[in-house]
Amino acid sequence: MTVIINGETQASGNNGIPSIKRQKSHSDGFGTRAVHVGSDPNPETGAVIPPISLSTTYKQDAVGVHKGFEYSRSGNPNRDALESTLASLESGGAHALAFSSGSATTATVLQSLGPNAHVVSVNDVYGGTFRYLVRVASETQGLETSFVDLENADDEAILASIKDNTKLIWIESPTNPTLRLVDIPRIVAVARSHPARPLVAVDNTFLSPFFSSPLLLGADIVLHSLTKYINGHSDVVMGAAILPPHHAAWADKLRFLQNAHGAVPSAFDSWLAQRGAKTLHLRMKAHGVSALRVAQALAESPYVEDVIYPGLKSHPKNTLAYRSLSPHARKFVDSLRSPSDVDADADAPADFPYGGMVSFRIRGGAREANAFLTATRLFTLAESLGGVESLAEVPARMTHGSIPDAERAQLGIGENLIRLSVGVEETEDLVRDVEQALKAAVSGAVVNGLNGAY
Repeated sequence: MTVIINGETQASGNNGIPSIKRQKSHSDGFGTRAVHVGSDPNPETGAVIPPISLSTTYKQDAVGVHKGFEYSRSGNPNRDALESTLASLESGGAHALAFSSGSATTATVLQSLGPNAHVVSVNDVYGGTFRYLVRVASETQGLETSFVDLENADDEAILASIKDNTKLIWIESPTNPTLRLVDIPRIVAVARSHPARPLVAVDNTFLSPFFSSPLLLGADIVLHSLTKYINGHSDVVMGAAILPPHHAAWADKLRFLQNAHGAVPSAFDSWLAQRGAKTLHLRMKAHGVSALRVAQALAESPYVEDVIYPGLKSHPKNTLAYRSLSPHARKFVDSLRSPSDVDADADAPADFPYGGMVSFRIRGGAREANAFLTATRLFTLAESLGGVESLAEVPARMTHGSIPDAERAQLGIGENLIRLSVGVEETEDLVRDVEQALKAAVSGAVVNGLNGAY
């Protein structure tokens, strides 16, 4: 049965009441899209939360005639729903693919480049990405990688690193774990000016789609470890790649590879990640506010040698950090500042939230770092990041252990570098925990006569 409403024909249910398909506007805010896109009420039951489709196979009415699903490796309702959400949240995105892990996402993107390609990568890259580039892709597909300081290298040096067979420039910004910032629009412009015209990939895991929108800055593809902020509850291992509308062909190639090697997430994990994404905007604001306060406390501590948080006005790339904020994040950040401050100098803001990751160098070495990690009460000693709970680790011996010692030293990843993933606990509780752990960790060195440095 159909009825006419406002001049449009609408389907109706068995009771004659119109069943109107309400389209979600692209002008809706970030949080609204997070809650609604990919989560239309179930047409059969009216459930406002998508059901979990655990079936591995789907009935066909005739050979090749089906409802869009044949086999869950190739497509699943929960994965499709999550991918719709991701494409909407990553501003400028149109095509999203979910994978069984962030590493599987990285591998698939690099596999899509084909044999004997060349990649330019930021030198301070995640250890797992470094491992895949150097120890896997180099052997299995003849991939060559040049690691370049994309934060500080001038345009000429970056151009000189690009070869005729350079297919991709790989960016992390902020980098892991030293939170170096790469000027994405500048790198895009340099890439476009070279005859090879390599594509630009950005791993946006650290900032999430809330704080950063690399596609709006010119990137060709954005990658996430969904394990981290987007899921946000430390109970899912997943990854994703999101591409803009003009890269439909590349998205099709990635989807073919996704299906061919089967690195797909389960229906339940997809459901969990979509559930987590619904609160991403709320969590990222809380992460950012608390991380800023923790960074400020670390900067004031006599037990800390150096604090790395781009949201601090003292950070050398503070202006770039502010300039790189997504439109919705800038609106949030500006709401925390006085109107006179915003109007006076938009390029030189005061301290502001810039994600939930903080790195710092404790005064001392491995002994003091170990003591700090075992003295915290709320920061759990563990790898990973982006969950609601706060975590702490020593990258040199944990997440970045696969990087050779000499290269770690060159990047500033020493034994006293500690990386914090600031959760959503009460801000003042986290600050107190950091302060007491610092005092407990370094006070022994003070007693032993090393207090002159403090």
